[in-house]
Amino acid sequence: MTGYGRGEATYTTRRYVVEIKSVNNRFCDVQIRIPRGYIVLENKIRERISDKLLRGKIDVFVTIEDVGDGNQTVEMNAGLAKAYSEAIGKIAELTGRNDETDAYQIARFPDVLLARATSLTPEEAGAELLPVVDTAIEDILRMRTVEGGKLVEDLLEKASHFEELHAAVMLRAPLVPKEYRERLMARIEELLDEKADLVYDEARREAEVAVFADKCAIDEELTRLTSHIGQLRETLAAKGSIGKRLDFILQEMNREVNTIGSKANDITITNYVLDMKTELEKIREQIQNLA
Repeated sequence: MTGYGRGEATYTTRRYVVEIKSVNNRFCDVQIRIPRGYIVLENKIRERISDKLLRGKIDVFVTIEDVGDGNQTVEMNAGLAKAYSEAIGKIAELTGRNDETDAYQIARFPDVLLARATSLTPEEAGAELLPVVDTAIEDILRMRTVEGGKLVEDLLEKASHFEELHAAVMLRAPLVPKEYRERLMARIEELLDEKADLVYDEARREAEVAVFADKCAIDEELTRLTSHIGQLRETLAAKGSIGKRLDFILQEMNREVNTIGSKANDITITNYVLDMKTELEKIREQIQNLA
């Protein structure tokens, strides 16, 4: 489910900002961008987010600013500075030039001086940063809740349309064997005329109609679909994580619809089946937005 959450807090001279962005995904894929000094907390942040958000491609951005005096140290790489000085002296000797390099110039060479922030212990860092992560999670959950309510309303409308198609198939199904019987009798009379009763008696006709009716019977599939529709509505009304359960229900509904389409042997029902599959696909796309 898409969403955005933000948390912010300041401790003494340190300011923390945590932003969480989420887009649709069947799984929970968490990517965290965090300053190197706090990377020890990455797994704890991932666990917190995975436990709450459950699904989605989730990007986490952690920004930490420290503006206090005494929170920065400068370290000198003495060996590297000496090596630079000796190399410059050799260059001056080889080229016959004076060595006019001073300490300031050597200090500006790469990696001679390194500025580092005063590091916190993992416990101190966690005590400051993790509550900010929790605030961002609560923020995105509020946004998801509002969006989820709108999605459920839309899904219920689609479920109602599917239910109407299902009801139409239930009304149509008993008529299919009757119409087949009428077509069969008309065809026999057309081909055999007055000899129809002699060559193709009523018992034989009825037996063939019975075989056809058995092959195209979809009562069991329609009954199971009725149950699945009820489960779909109950799940949409439930609290908590419902995305994976909805995935399973949609999978079962799609299986029943496919079976109806293959067994019905009726163009009207086939058209209903195409509409039902279209509606199921719309529902499937939408439930990817639910946790």
